[in-house]
Amino acid sequence: MPISPGDKNMPRSYPIERVRDIGIIAHIDAGKTTVSERILFYTGISHKIGEVHEGTTIMDWMEQERERGITITAAATTCFWTPFGKEKKQDNEYRINIIDTPGHIDFTAEVQRSLRVLDGAVVVFDGVAGVEPQSETVWRQADKFKVPRICFINKLDRTGASFEKSLDSILKKLSPNALALQLPIGSESNFSGVIDLLTMKALNFEGDLGQVIKESEIPRDLAEKAKEWRKNLVEKIVAEDEVLMEKYLAGQEATVDELRMVLRKATINYRLIPVFAGSALKNKGVQLMLDGVVYYLPSPIDLPSIQGIDPKTGETITREASDDAPFAALAFKVASDPYVGTLTFFRVYSGSLKKGSYLLNSTSGEKERISRLLRMHANSREDVDELFSGDIAATVGLKNTSTGHTLCDENNPILLEKIIFPEPVISIRIEPKTKADQEKMGMALKKLAEEDPTFRIRSDLETAETIISGMGELHLEIITDRLRREFKVEANVGRPQVAYKETILGESEAEGKYIKQSGGRGQYGHVWIRVKPKEKGKGFEFIDEIKGGVIPKEFIPAVEKGVKEAKDKGVVAGYPMVDIEVILYDGSYHEVDSSEIAFKIAGSQAFQAAAKKAKPVLLEPVMKVETIVPADFFGDAIGDLNARRGRIEETSDRINLKVISAKVPLSEMFGYATALRSMTEGRGTFTMEFDKYEEVPHNIAQEVIEGKRK
Repeated sequence: MPISPGDKNMPRSYPIERVRDIGIIAHIDAGKTTVSERILFYTGISHKIGEVHEGTTIMDWMEQERERGITITAAATTCFWTPFGKEKKQDNEYRINIIDTPGHIDFTAEVQRSLRVLDGAVVVFDGVAGVEPQSETVWRQADKFKVPRICFINKLDRTGASFEKSLDSILKKLSPNALALQLPIGSESNFSGVIDLLTMKALNFEGDLGQVIKESEIPRDLAEKAKEWRKNLVEKIVAEDEVLMEKYLAGQEATVDELRMVLRKATINYRLIPVFAGSALKNKGVQLMLDGVVYYLPSPIDLPSIQGIDPKTGETITREASDDAPFAALAFKVASDPYVGTLTFFRVYSGSLKKGSYLLNSTSGEKERISRLLRMHANSREDVDELFSGDIAATVGLKNTSTGHTLCDENNPILLEKIIFPEPVISIRIEPKTKADQEKMGMALKKLAEEDPTFRIRSDLETAETIISGMGELHLEIITDRLRREFKVEANVGRPQVAYKETILGESEAEGKYIKQSGGRGQYGHVWIRVKPKEKGKGFEFIDEIKGGVIPKEFIPAVEKGVKEAKDKGVVAGYPMVDIEVILYDGSYHEVDSSEIAFKIAGSQAFQAAAKKAKPVLLEPVMKVETIVPADFFGDAIGDLNARRGRIEETSDRINLKVISAKVPLSEMFGYATALRSMTEGRGTFTMEFDKYEEVPHNIAQEVIEGKRK
């Protein structure tokens, strides 16, 4: 039941405790978008089910998504739900704001920025494969943002699907706190419904699209098993509450409502994780999973108040999820829309917002006017006059707001924690085909970079070429495809290049002296610096240890700037240097001739000299690869990965298939998709995600330095 135009100007139409902000996350191909499409159908937002395989989905609305059958951008929508067994009336209805996220590792930024602003998540698993590599990645991301979640084991109608094996893989690989609330009735093609272990009723899905749920007695052959599973379920729930535990030990039966209440609390505190079963494609189980969202996932007021920093004092301040608190929101996504221009998506953490208001962007310090407020339904939108705490919405035409910026009440400023994104690992050279495309390309790339924080553009100073970097081959392929279709820019694209990095293994010191005398005023800058390696992933740090004013304070930032510029150029093969500590500890200056430019050059020279003496090495991105091949091709697949400098971590079996987990340098993975297809008669598949940077073996480093590995 979407909101009718008449009640838009009312005060909040749904109390905050009946609002859920959730995301749907999973490994690629686990069925996330199919689950989202069923949710839209059952909640009455769409009147026809969209199918991924037919390219008619609502949530995957981009042409590139429909062609490839994958999700590329996180799509937001709002729907309304009354749990099963409750009378359909406003008092029992919940508003659910949903973000459907991509499963492909190249679009991991979409998952991260969505999880940052969500209160809960539904993690979807493939009932045949169970926990897959990307399932682990999204699970870790949800852990990082402390997002309570429920699980939905999907595709239980497929050959080889097993609820128990999938549940076991969740327990072993992700969390021992997963707890089955349902038991499937029938398996594979005979999967017909589920047993609700709380109410001890069998639930079957009838009607053409499974929209009618029929309650019946548990089939005889499953009665004993259901009793045993319920006993385990109840024991785990009552262990979370002293009062219920005493009641249980005294032999009294806890009511379904009591069990639900305790399970809800335990889920929100991430002590238990409810697990549901179904098949979205066959229209079974999605409605009960939605009930799970309502019963067990938090509303904005169930979670701790959001914390931020007062931009003036630097003190920590909190904002509670209340319409009366000062306004605070986080912009989590920027998208360019051909009809309305730039759309900025944001999550309201506190306060309310009317259109026409002015807000402060506390990250950039600029004021922004909110001319329109939009509630999104994938790529269609509905204008609203006011937003409240807990809402997820979009606005149009913000000039200075990008991903991760805080929007707040100008009289009560707050700065919320930013979203940190992974660094790109792959680059390609790109050039416009014609002069006319030159200017258009610059504008288009700038727009795409504003939208996507993991997409970077830079110019190669030596060749004057434009280089774009991203998270993988597919990521850059989509970018170049969007350039052509959306922005009508024709471009020539080079071959993918690995984003190597450099670091140092030892410590050293060096002097940088820049003295220039040429009639009139000269230049004088003189510094001593020390360089040390930092722990992996700790980045760059510049430390000023100048004492007694041997270098005046105003020249220190110039030294740091020179060091940073030299660091970005590297000393081994021209790649940026990482994980280095630079200490400026001595130097001298000339009262007349010293200048910022002289100290910048001296800093740059000193850094290069010190880095060259500190055992500099080349680093390469190493990928976590999971290859799935029919058993007959197992030996060939292992041999091929070994030839690519791969380290095999483990192998396992999955119904006539072999699963190989390995770590392989990214530089060896170009063209792997084609090689794997031809090696396995088109039956092999693989997934790949960035793992870490590692030192490049000496012989290969030499080839990179000499520019042979093109």
